[in-house]
Amino acid sequence: MEHIELALIAVFFLLFANFSGKLEKSIFSGPMIFAFVGLLFSPVIFGAFDLKLENNSIQFVAEFTLMILLFTDASRIDISSLRKEHTLPMQLLGISLPLTILLGALIAMLMFDFLDLPTALILAVILAPTDAALGQAVVSYEKIPVRIRQTINVESGLNDGIALPFLLLFIALAIGADNPSNSQSISYWIGFAGKQIGFGLLVGIAIGFTGGKFVSYCQDKGIASKTFTDLSAVVLAILSFALAESIHGNGYISAFIAGLTLGNTSKHICKGVYEFAETEGQLLTLLTFLFFGALIIVPTVQAITLETFIYALLSLTLIRIVPVAIGLIRDKLGFESIMFIGWFGPRGIATILYGILILNQAGIPHKEFIFNVAMLTVVLSVVLHGVSAMPWSVGYSNRINKHKHIQGKPEHKIVSEMPVKNNK
Repeated sequence: MEHIELALIAVFFLLFANFSGKLEKSIFSGPMIFAFVGLLFSPVIFGAFDLKLENNSIQFVAEFTLMILLFTDASRIDISSLRKEHTLPMQLLGISLPLTILLGALIAMLMFDFLDLPTALILAVILAPTDAALGQAVVSYEKIPVRIRQTINVESGLNDGIALPFLLLFIALAIGADNPSNSQSISYWIGFAGKQIGFGLLVGIAIGFTGGKFVSYCQDKGIASKTFTDLSAVVLAILSFALAESIHGNGYISAFIAGLTLGNTSKHICKGVYEFAETEGQLLTLLTFLFFGALIIVPTVQAITLETFIYALLSLTLIRIVPVAIGLIRDKLGFESIMFIGWFGPRGIATILYGILILNQAGIPHKEFIFNVAMLTVVLSVVLHGVSAMPWSVGYSNRINKHKHIQGKPEHKIVSEMPVKNNK
């Protein structure tokens, strides 16, 4: 990256940071603004950036961002509270998420007959994780019932990590199926995926637990300063990633599990993780959207066909909303509440990073096509969810709160609040 390009990024971040108070009250989300500015900087408009997606610095930012995203999101989740109070996100993760993947793969195979089952499943899994930050008003607008806000927040924090093992498995199946000359190919790649998932889980649990206890011990004995205690919590994400990769496990799964373990065994030291997520983590996320605008939007738009556009819209609507309605049917939520939760499943940072992950994986058939469809869905989501978040949040909260006095109204059930991501 040239110095002038770095200077332009720095100037824009400075402007955004100092006008962010005004922007929080608008319909323009941080990801939307950064993607748009990245588009302006792209070679086809002002040409301020002369970068390639294969650039090592871009790859590093993407990989590091995904690791931190998985770790910090998981560390926010209180499993005990999730089991006792948060039935809605549990049903979304346990019922709606698998149905979303299956429905997405089925429709992809019907619309694109050159996709076989493994590649269709890859596309569906990449598009399954949600990103609450694209409609930040939904989880930060306090007039919305806390149960609804927390459902969207918790689902977004967990579904990217839950989807990752499935993505690895389907990648293995796709690579194996594309090499029929090797009779051991499918079994080899399934075994490879199993080691990636298994070793990732083991390392994540070990580092999250022992690392958290070590940091807690040093903190309790007064031999560590608060500054470095906070830093240590985030360093555990890097340690879990690196150790898992060194023994052929998956570092991203390890980081996710380490964050989940840390957040539930050493919760009191996680304040540093949240602070990191709100500063350096947010910087990485917004930088990813800047690169998304500069490097990905134009090629994605150029590759649009009617079929890919329709599939992207279906992914944001039918493929998302129907499984959500099925998953929440027994809770007797109102129709608008189900539609509200169903619509606000934006596709953002996890989809971008998983898309880059498969683009750099050799042997996956039709990976460029899968990448383009996934990125088109993100482009639509950034715009549609960004502009609809505040108006619908205000309107929905006004309508739902008219019935707040009705005893037993499921939307108004009191639940505990977990830390919310803030990428506005």
